[in-house]
Amino acid sequence: MIYEPALFEDPDEEAGMAKMTLEELRKLRDSKKFEIQKRDISTKDSQIIVGMGTCGIAAGAKVVLDAFIQELNAQQLENVSVTQSGCMGLCYVEPTVEVLTPDMPPVIYGKVDVEVAKKIINDHILHKKMVSDHVFDRPSVDIIKDGGK
Repeated sequence: MIYEPALFEDPDEEAGMAKMTLEELRKLRDSKKFEIQKRDISTKDSQIIVGMGTCGIAAGAKVVLDAFIQELNAQQLENVSVTQSGCMGLCYVEPTVEVLTPDMPPVIYGKVDVEVAKKIINDHILHKKMVSDHVFDRPSVDIIKDGGK
């Protein structure tokens, strides 16, 4: 076996890792802080919960999660959190999203894609109107009125 000297003098460069300046690290930290704030439910009125079980991920839930965050940023909505959960049990209509907003029943939407995510924000979050063609689970009106008795 013939020994060949390393092509790179810096082991980080050899591993494909670029060095970042302090300013770049600060920008990265600030952008990640902003993203993490979207997940904080303690100060938010509404919640969007994306099902990220194996079936959801395979059906595109990560793209949907990103679409919600991008649209909330574009609309400058800071009172809505975006979080993830495991499987919601509706694998046949993945990706699934549960939306919790004041003065409306909790709703699980199915077959959500980027366009439906935008519609959920516009119709459900902003105008308090359900996106009926994608509702796959919600409590009936009589259960909401009498607390399930």
